Amino acid sequence: MTSLPIATQPPIGFGPGSQSEADDGLSYLPMPSGMRVYEAHLPEVTDPDRLAPAFAALDAVQRALAAWAPDLHESVSISALDPENRALVDEALGEGEVAVRVSGGGGDLEIQEATFAGVWRVRGADGVDRIEVGPFPRGASLRAFPPRWDIDLQDIATPRPGVVNAPPVIAEIAYRTDARAPGAPAHVINLSLLPHTPEDLALIDAALGVGGVAILSRGYGNCRIDAAARRDVWRVRYYNSDDTLILDTIEIADLPEVALAAPEDIADSAERLFEALGAMR
Repeated sequence: MTSLPIATQPPIGFGPGSQSEADDGLSYLPMPSGMRVYEAHLPEVTDPDRLAPAFAALDAVQRALAAWAPDLHESVSISALDPENRALVDEALGEGEVAVRVSGGGGDLEIQEATFAGVWRVRGADGVDRIEVGPFPRGASLRAFPPRWDIDLQDIATPRPGVVNAPPVIAEIAYRTDARAPGAPAHVINLSLLPHTPEDLALIDAALGVGGVAILSRGYGNCRIDAAARRDVWRVRYYNSDDTLILDTIEIADLPEVALAAPEDIADSAERLFEALGAMR
């Protein structure tokens, strides 16, 4: 048997220093950056007695977190607090990753998640100022969609210049929402993976209409969520850190999961807020 020679030197083109450091023409998407993480912040309290109403409100929030169970939503009004006590509540809760805007009948609401997941600061007209505890603010979910959505699928199917795939997408949305039971698993239509034209997107937008809730979730980049005029239909768009659209979906669900505080995060918030209140006193 003839033995194979063993090279005593590494082959040319391999190993450290073998590759040119010049631009090789490859380009990569920038890595996501700017993710918000929880950082403990303890306001300095010099007169606890003067700020007793703020501590009472925060204690009520902490108890609601500790007692939370699925389908349970608690609300703590802070509209009666004076500016100093309200400022302590704001500073203690901080601002988290999710912001919500509710518009339409009943008055506009601005909602901001705290740094404690599952804690939502709700402000609105007529002195509305409260804190809601739960996966998502109930005041927003109840006003996300108009009472009815009228659409003529035969008209949608009428040929239009430039329209290719919009009619079957809209028909699928109508079928899925008609057949959907509350609490059913989400159904996602990934528009980024479907061939479509600008005319397709324009027809889909026009057919779905606009609901009463817009959500912005900031983590790695941004996620923008808009309620449609059709119940349980959400337009969910993901952007990278350069604000470039990287994923465009339609989600048929009670609420998109990306906007919800998870049960384990709510339990963690109860512990963290308890510890923070103990350190502030």
